[in-house]
Amino acid sequence: TVQDNEMAMEALCRAGDEKADRWRSLGIVWRNVILMALLHIGAVYSILVIPRAKPLTWVWSYVCFIVTALGVTAGAHRLWSHRSYRAKLPLRVFLAAANSMAFQNDIYEWARDHRVHHKYSETDADPHNATRGFFFAHIGWLFVRKHSDVIEKGRKLDVTDLLADPVVQFQRRYYKTSVLIMCFLVPTVVPWYFWGETLWNSYFLASILRYTVSLNVTWLVNSAAHMYGNRPYDQNISPRENRWVTFGAIGEGFHNFHHTFPFDYSTSEFGLRFNPTTCFIDLMCWMGLASNRKKASVETIQSRKLRTGDGSYGAVNSTQDKEA
Repeated sequence: TVQDNEMAMEALCRAGDEKADRWRSLGIVWRNVILMALLHIGAVYSILVIPRAKPLTWVWSYVCFIVTALGVTAGAHRLWSHRSYRAKLPLRVFLAAANSMAFQNDIYEWARDHRVHHKYSETDADPHNATRGFFFAHIGWLFVRKHSDVIEKGRKLDVTDLLADPVVQFQRRYYKTSVLIMCFLVPTVVPWYFWGETLWNSYFLASILRYTVSLNVTWLVNSAAHMYGNRPYDQNISPRENRWVTFGAIGEGFHNFHHTFPFDYSTSEFGLRFNPTTCFIDLMCWMGLASNRKKASVETIQSRKLRTGDGSYGAVNSTQDKEA
């Protein structure tokens, strides 16, 4: 009947409105969804470009990946978020440029949000709260607006050190320009200018593929390293030791250790083992560009393992460095 049809249409419209309301309540940032989808499509295409590119372009792309990773691990993370060592101006400038190549928000915002992540881990104030699932912790958190708790807690943190750092503030002021130059122009132009690579090949390999891989490697620390692995230092927290993440993220996969001893510049009990970022910081110290490396003592680590660990690691490494 006509009345039944009208009721059916009304129910259908009501269901559609409810679904739309649910999407709106999530605060989806469609710009980010679309841009990330296009970026990953470009990365898949980039794989087809690899055989056509020159071997030097492969090497260059990997070098750019390492520089990108150091901008996050040695820069935004270990230096500016945790102040686990000190760096002189030339090193800070290099790490800021490398961080712009990473294009994962400017140093100030990255470090502030990371401090919130540590202080309120696995709560609504955690920007990439892993209790909301792998997808959210990995990339989904970028597809929705920040939870109000993240914003509120972030405003209460002490970030005076970041505000007082001229390198951090310079990068923040000129962030878009520095990203354009470091993340896209430099990786693309160098192969074309120095060894005659096509701009097409160098753009898709050294820029698009390198950038996409570096993003996902960083995100795996937020997702996989909070869900898969053992917890030898503190079984009461979510972060895990994940060797696969360590390999990809050049030393950032010892995540249970890191959340237990966040001040430790090595983010690991095992010194240089599987930790290129630690090697880099040690090299900078040897060159006189870094100093005051903070390290958890052997006794502190052993005591914590016995008290709260899951028993998956045995005796502390006898070659553990003392306070650097």
